[in-house]
Amino acid sequence: MPLAVYILALSVFSLGTSEFVISGLLPEIAGDLSVSIPTAGLLISGFAIGMLVGAPILAAATLKLPRKVTLAGALGVFIVGNALAALAPTYSLLFGARVVTALATAAFWAVGAATAVKLAPAGAHTRALAVMVGGLTVSNIIGVPLGTFIGQHLGWRAAFLVVAGMAAIGLLGVLLVVPGRRNALAGGPVESERPDLRAELSAFRRGRLWLALATTALVQTGFIAVFSYLTPLLTRTSGLPASLIPGVLLLFGLGNLVGITLAGRYADRHQLGTLYVAVTATILVLGGLAVFAGSAVAAVILAFLMGVAGMACAPSMNGRVFSLAGAAPTLASSVNVSAFNTGNTLGPWLGGLVIGGGLGYASTAWVGALVGVGALGLAVLSGVLDRRARRTEAVEAEPALDPVAA
Repeated sequence: MPLAVYILALSVFSLGTSEFVISGLLPEIAGDLSVSIPTAGLLISGFAIGMLVGAPILAAATLKLPRKVTLAGALGVFIVGNALAALAPTYSLLFGARVVTALATAAFWAVGAATAVKLAPAGAHTRALAVMVGGLTVSNIIGVPLGTFIGQHLGWRAAFLVVAGMAAIGLLGVLLVVPGRRNALAGGPVESERPDLRAELSAFRRGRLWLALATTALVQTGFIAVFSYLTPLLTRTSGLPASLIPGVLLLFGLGNLVGITLAGRYADRHQLGTLYVAVTATILVLGGLAVFAGSAVAAVILAFLMGVAGMACAPSMNGRVFSLAGAAPTLASSVNVSAFNTGNTLGPWLGGLVIGGGLGYASTAWVGALVGVGALGLAVLSGVLDRRARRTEAVEAEPALDPVAA
């Protein structure tokens, strides 16, 4: 992989830490700002809404700009957004700062993924995406547990200041290493053609692409419905001390690393097969968490397995969208970001709904498992449509029978 792909992954590390550290600090934020935990959980949904709306709009708006300029600008706004979050005196202002940060994150993800695919060697596009998403994995291993630890001991505001500092390092790397039209330091290809909006929009006429995006949205909805409330589930249902939460989040992040490493090896060659296995595993793990949430030991083990199974879904889902998008890598990437964040929006809302209804924190795992069953159904339908498309292409490729020869 070119060095620039790893720089993108480094930047994603700070983006992922900012997005998900909230889940480890819900009790602290709720107490400090005098709101309920489900209300604090809506900060995750607010971030997701910003990405859901912002990704396609900003991708289209910046399509004519050099990708390096968009990446650097997005990181700059991200730094400002996290500084505002750290200084926000009220819940409403914190929510607004999170939306600003989300818009910057959306722009970076959309353009960054397209850049990673563009820079990757032939036949390694899914692996390049896995490397970039690996930055998100490392954020779950190091960034989120560290941010939770800092938030518990120095206040939740300090966690956002640390994230802003990490993003500044990523910005420096983008400026020095990511290829641009006049970039002499990258040691890789110089950015060439600009994408065409009309050509990119034409790719979205394919029904299978929309089905792939819907599958991504459902998988993420089920997963994030549980992850958003994992901390109070562990402390209030499983009886785990709050001091051990950073360690459990570290274990969850290690599971992410295992999942994306295993799935990344096979997703290029067995895209849907890998997805079937990963989604099925996610359903089983979430069902197990719902049943055994009352046991601290079982809940910790299942949190690790949840990290493995959940992240194993990502390489296939990402790779499938790009393979079906054809000539629309930038807009496909942006809409893929929106699909993930449709899940990030609906998940906390669904989880908060069942918690607010008095069903308890373990009920979020039942919700996640049921939504996962729906996602598996869509993935199987994708396989059926793929086989049908291949048969149609094979028939069309057969030479026409010559009546004279006959």
